[in-house]
Amino acid sequence: MTKFDKKNLLVQEHNSYVEELLSIEAVKKLDDFTQHLNTSRLEHSVSVSYYSFLICKKFGWDCVSAARAGLLHDLYHYDWRLEKQPEGNHAYAHPLVALRNAKLVTELNRIESDAIVKHMWPLTLRFPRYKESYAVTLADKYCASMEFITQINKKISKVLKQSAI
Repeated sequence: MTKFDKKNLLVQEHNSYVEELLSIEAVKKLDDFTQHLNTSRLEHSVSVSYYSFLICKKFGWDCVSAARAGLLHDLYHYDWRLEKQPEGNHAYAHPLVALRNAKLVTELNRIESDAIVKHMWPLTLRFPRYKESYAVTLADKYCASMEFITQINKKISKVLKQSAI
């Protein structure tokens, strides 16, 4: 089996765990919101879901719960740059809003709930309880960083191309 075949099988396995969630209107609606620069909240959440799945798969942890929590960790429908939440500061509030919204659209187990509500650690002082929660937290930070770096690289390339003309 080639490396490409292995990756394709991993993608298919991951998708089988989240396809039902991806058909939910509240999840689809995440595509209407920008998360980081030019990345939609849905794109970001799918990436977090996939990397959380990969981490947990590698270590033999609960990769299904990690994939589901990764997809739902930012399930809120407001622009945090413009709208303030009654729960307080966005960094602290949106995990609570996401957990509440996730519980409205699907049943969650304790790992999924913990990962969603604690994914902003260490910014928040809510320590994750499960190793899968740490995987979602790590995947979230990795994906957000890569989204910013990708956009910065595009801007730098554009400037360099313009200056070469």
